[in-house]
Amino acid sequence: MDKIINSDLNKTSVSVKKGSKRKINSWAKNPVMEDYALRYAPSSFRKWSEYAVATTAIGGIAYMADFAIGGSITLSYGFRNAFWAIVIVGVIIFFTGLPIAYYAAKYNIDMDLLTRGAGFGYLGSTITSLIYASFTFIYFSLEGSVMGQALTLYFGIPIAVSYLIAALAIIPLVIYGMTFISKLQKWTQPLWLILMVLPFIAVLDKSPKAFSNWVHFAGASKTGIAFSPLLFAAAAGVALSLIAQIGEQVDYLRFMPDKTSLNNKRWWRAIIIAGPGWIILGMLKQLGGSFLASYIYPTVGAIKADEPVQMFTHAFGNLFSATFIALTLATFFVLLSQVKINVTNAYSGSLSWSNFFSRLFHFHPGRVIWLFLNVGIALGLMEGNVFGFLNSILGFYSNVAVAWIGAVVSDLVINKAILKISPSYIEFKRAHLYNFNPVGFGSMIIASVISIMAFFGLFGTFLQAFSPFLSLVIAFVLAPIIAIITRGKYYIAREDNLQGQKNDNGFVGATSSLECMACSYDFEVHDMADCPFYSGTICSQCCSLESSCHDECKKVLPIVL
Repeated sequence: MDKIINSDLNKTSVSVKKGSKRKINSWAKNPVMEDYALRYAPSSFRKWSEYAVATTAIGGIAYMADFAIGGSITLSYGFRNAFWAIVIVGVIIFFTGLPIAYYAAKYNIDMDLLTRGAGFGYLGSTITSLIYASFTFIYFSLEGSVMGQALTLYFGIPIAVSYLIAALAIIPLVIYGMTFISKLQKWTQPLWLILMVLPFIAVLDKSPKAFSNWVHFAGASKTGIAFSPLLFAAAAGVALSLIAQIGEQVDYLRFMPDKTSLNNKRWWRAIIIAGPGWIILGMLKQLGGSFLASYIYPTVGAIKADEPVQMFTHAFGNLFSATFIALTLATFFVLLSQVKINVTNAYSGSLSWSNFFSRLFHFHPGRVIWLFLNVGIALGLMEGNVFGFLNSILGFYSNVAVAWIGAVVSDLVINKAILKISPSYIEFKRAHLYNFNPVGFGSMIIASVISIMAFFGLFGTFLQAFSPFLSLVIAFVLAPIIAIITRGKYYIAREDNLQGQKNDNGFVGATSSLECMACSYDFEVHDMADCPFYSGTICSQCCSLESSCHDECKKVLPIVL
């Protein structure tokens, strides 16, 4: 087992001479708080069952943004356009999420480390860390806004104060990472499911015409209840912003136990349900938000009809004649939902910022520090009323998020499995990667630029509406084309002689440990590389934080141990 260090050193040191020992912040050395933010998750730490990991991952799907998105696009584009947008986007998200979930769980790495080895390179994936981090704080702010609306409605406090409470309340719940979050999700999941389903049963029981009114709801659609390809595309662009949610699922799936002949079926069930399967519940919630928005629209109007707390207050009103009870239940349900999702948003954001700063600035004070940064940015967006610009923000963001996911999936499915140009395993260590791989990085940048130009109307009305789909197609097609042109040259900078001959899982003797010459602690072979700068082996985190070596290992032949 990796050694747990309890030193009280106050900062991460930078090597001042060749081979000097690295001193690491005590927060960064605590495996429970750190949760292997920059590393492969070792077998010594992965003690949860398939069920526990899957429950934790799916627990983060409790968020209210699905209801808000479903309600918002229905109010703007009408039922028919919103319905097909939700369904088509759901299918896309499921099939793009499946290979990502599989590779992340198989190699026990988070989304950032996966992206490095899926065609982006060590520094090339830095920009995707920002894309992913922005996903976490945008959605934290949206979910926090919903939580703040509920606090203000129930307690009558100013919305700015409610936003502050909604943000700060999450921080202590995320400090201990997967260890605490897994327990939180497990014990709250049954109650959350009951509270989510009950209001819909009550509405359909008391208002039988609600369903018919929903399917004939036109909202602000210029074409009435008729289907419009352009309005469908606009609605789909908003829903497609959720494609990056697979990254948050992966942040938990990396703790899956190794797949064996004994747990093969359980392992696959957990991967499918908690990986791409999140969108099935997500689609149902978006449709639920669409239904409730149309139901309360005549009562509250278009401005408030997409607010989840309004939806559920009126829905619970069908169960209880006392308004206070209905409001109390709705508020409790919203608060519970927002806590369940925002611990995930905050946790995943802390991982992304850890990877970003460690690569660019060789600095890592501990995951917990970046937790505060992520929550702080989200709070700023909340106070700036990000909820009021929901469709515009998510519609723009989806162009970049889709390009990133499209490039990664194309590399995993086409370049690895079919063309076999990309290595069959996932290499995530700096010591073995080029800084930039044009396969993923290039295809994502090109797809993002073209789709954003389309989003702003440079290529006409049709491509403006379909810009996220354009982004997905370009990224998916370009990745194998660039891989063929470059002949896969930029995947591996040098061979990994620590692993010996690679087997189906990518490594031989992976559970054995080696000492890191930089920090003097033992880590599993998965996490190690040979280092001429330290004249021995080095762990992936120390390798990332080293600023003095100037990638010396890629300029000479690997040493033989």
